[in-house]
Amino acid sequence: MSRRGYVPEDERDFSDKALPLLRRGLSDVHELLNRGYPAKSAATFVGNRYQLSERQRLAIVRAASADEMIALRSAKKKASADGGRVAVDGFNIIITLESALSDTTVYRCMDGTVRDLAAMRGTYRILECTYKAAELLLEKVKSCEAAGADIFLDAPVSNSGRLKSLLLDKGEAMGVDVSCELVPNADTVLKACENVVTTDAIILNEAPSWLNFAAEIIEDKLPGTRVIELTDG
Repeated sequence: MSRRGYVPEDERDFSDKALPLLRRGLSDVHELLNRGYPAKSAATFVGNRYQLSERQRLAIVRAASADEMIALRSAKKKASADGGRVAVDGFNIIITLESALSDTTVYRCMDGTVRDLAAMRGTYRILECTYKAAELLLEKVKSCEAAGADIFLDAPVSNSGRLKSLLLDKGEAMGVDVSCELVPNADTVLKACENVVTTDAIILNEAPSWLNFAAEIIEDKLPGTRVIELTDG
């Protein structure tokens, strides 16, 4: 079975033995961000200091946030949709859930989100786990008091049309009111939406409100998932 985002070296780079070093690295990046350093520079400095792999560097820089940004995102996070519709960053959420279902690297971040390391780079293909990821997403839409879901997919990404059809079919079968739109850049649309469902930090900083679907779904529906706790210790 194909696994979303699987890289064999992750078993070493994100093992229990590696976690103390990763947590020190995350703490250092966090401190540098609080002092106003750019994320890329902070990741390079800390990664070189601790001789981290590229994927380890990517994980800690994505996991880290300045205190100001953590507070901003926390203030805008909602527990339910309160009867409104949710605006879903389709590839972002589906790929995170696919990674969790594939038992590949997912990790908890300082803002409370769970993120993955799966690289898309404009290409995407539907896997066996995609169908389950879609079901989990739409089950969450039903349980969070949402009127429905407006899902946005980046049109330039390969197989975006196939994923759109899959999501619409699942929505109809599950009795969830789903719209799915292919757009040039989903981020641009989502930044202006209420009840955004994403783990993308840039969108979370700008959107008026958001819901933490990925972390909640993994915790509630996939309790056997190994979520790497970078923020502990």
